[in-house]
Amino acid sequence: MAGVLDSVNQRTQLVGQNRLELLLFRLRGRQIYGINVFKVKEVLQCPKLSSIPNSRAVVRGVAHIRGETIPVIDLGMAIGLPGIPQEDLSSCFVIITEYNRKTQGFLVTAVDRIMNMNWEDILPPPKGTGKDIYLTAVTKIDDKLAEIIDVEKVLSEVSPLREDVTEAVRSRSAERAPGHLPVLVVDDSAVARRQIERCLIAIGMSVVVRNDGKQALQYLKEITEDGSKAKDHLSLIISDVEMPEMDGYTLVTRVKSDPALSDLFVMLHTSLSGVFNKAMVQKVGADDFMAKFSPDELAERIMEIMDQA
Repeated sequence: MAGVLDSVNQRTQLVGQNRLELLLFRLRGRQIYGINVFKVKEVLQCPKLSSIPNSRAVVRGVAHIRGETIPVIDLGMAIGLPGIPQEDLSSCFVIITEYNRKTQGFLVTAVDRIMNMNWEDILPPPKGTGKDIYLTAVTKIDDKLAEIIDVEKVLSEVSPLREDVTEAVRSRSAERAPGHLPVLVVDDSAVARRQIERCLIAIGMSVVVRNDGKQALQYLKEITEDGSKAKDHLSLIISDVEMPEMDGYTLVTRVKSDPALSDLFVMLHTSLSGVFNKAMVQKVGADDFMAKFSPDELAERIMEIMDQA
């Protein structure tokens, strides 16, 4: 237990400082990719994989690891690269991750190292790259471009989640008084923004969308520059944690330290999971936390917040 607590203390030192740790890896070729260490449970040499009948080709099989059966996804194939040949699997690695309340492994050809970085150095993909790319951000490492993959987009294609609010929840929302102020949704993943927006619209909420914490903070400053409070314009903020330029933890810290913004309810809504989250959320002063993505659960929680307000 002492080791876990030490690890929590070490990780939470990054919280609110706009920093992250990236695990760097390669797919097929020399291009470097990165994934937030908070999402990584472990990295191991590719174990023996058992095939799954009628599964998509990108799912190379399942691995039995520490009593758990985990699907292993060829990450390169999932983003449009050639798949790893069967005969090369034994020399590859599997990154075991937690996303959206599920555990899965990503098959990669090599794992490089862990880098401690500032989110200000993590930039959105260049303009003009199109809406169908599998990137949420890029950064420079050793004068080379490293790409951060939109894993939520990958998982939405490999193992789609139900995105629609059920009729039962819609019916309860119809009984509520209309006319609530908009919700500010902050997320760098186009897939996640779409999911949250559909959920909120289904329960009668209007939505303002921003792609990262820096954009969101700029918007909040703009709507309060006349001396008003953010609460006069918005019902609440729903923010992702991992975002280029300014992460969700830093956004919460800035919001809660500004008198014009501090009384606005902030929910962190993230695919990050695991032992560190409660400590992090408490440290930065967020009002609520929810793991992605359950449309009914999110809708019911938002209605509860609105009723309490």
